[in-house]
Amino acid sequence: MIDRSEKHALDAALEAARWAPSVHNTQPWTFSVTGEEIGLRADAGRRLRVGDASGRELLISCGAALFTMRTAIRCHGYEPVVHVLPDPDRPSLIATVRPGAATEADEATALLGEQIERRRTHRAGFTGLPVPDRLVDRLVAAAAAGGARLTPVRAPEAVGVLAGLTRAAQGVQAGDRRWSLEVIRWARPPGSSRKDGVPADGYPRRAAPTEPGFPQRDYAWRHDWGGDGGAGTSIGVPALLTTAGDGRQEWIACGQALQHVLLLAAAHGVSAAFHTQALEMDPLRAFLRRELCSGEHPQMIMRLGVTFDGTSAVRRPLADLVDRPLS
Repeated sequence: MIDRSEKHALDAALEAARWAPSVHNTQPWTFSVTGEEIGLRADAGRRLRVGDASGRELLISCGAALFTMRTAIRCHGYEPVVHVLPDPDRPSLIATVRPGAATEADEATALLGEQIERRRTHRAGFTGLPVPDRLVDRLVAAAAAGGARLTPVRAPEAVGVLAGLTRAAQGVQAGDRRWSLEVIRWARPPGSSRKDGVPADGYPRRAAPTEPGFPQRDYAWRHDWGGDGGAGTSIGVPALLTTAGDGRQEWIACGQALQHVLLLAAAHGVSAAFHTQALEMDPLRAFLRRELCSGEHPQMIMRLGVTFDGTSAVRRPLADLVDRPLS
């Protein structure tokens, strides 16, 4: 019989998981609750059919939700017991999570937990305020603890390559009707009541140019949508998140490492902007692996920086995510 404190921990984990980052804010997950165990499941209906045919970005998103659940359970006084891909006959079951031994959340865990609902994705340039090297080192260590490698890209030539590949991929995708329609599906017009997708104030109407240029997705697509933010012109600190392998286990681990990095960064006033366009095109991803990633598999291109632009966040209600009513 589950006791009251364990139930509180489970409820907190479900609520926290809603706030995990996901590609285009697709929120591609559902949850089942059986006794004292939560099942995290991938929602294949929310996979990007064009941009994510392999399901790589979907599983990275689910991995981020898994780390968020683990953090919430720790913050509520239990060590989480996690089994990743526990049933080969149920490939959509990403993980099971339940409260284990009683524990006391340390200061570092509590700090991460405080950022779960505060963290935001940024979609423009950053201010000129630097990201401290000591923080970057801590972010690198956080990724390593989750089985991934975060590599800050400092050399101007390498930064130029990342920016150039991003521009090339964005140019190709913007001219392809399939890609454009898929992005439009997840773009929310002003005043929309939808609880998923990218809200109109989640990106600037006209972003100030950075040097070199790292283009964002064209969520407005022929509309004059977007917020008033995005005045910063700094690219921040470009970084690559890579893994040694490139299968489902690694993608889930990468998502967990990514969320650890994002929450830790947010706790110190640093946001992330993502650029996955080049990683969605196999020839460009292979080029990056060979030329910039020392043979490891690139899973995420991001920029880390400081911004004062506040954006809203939308998430689906738990009633739409959990297959039984919460009692």
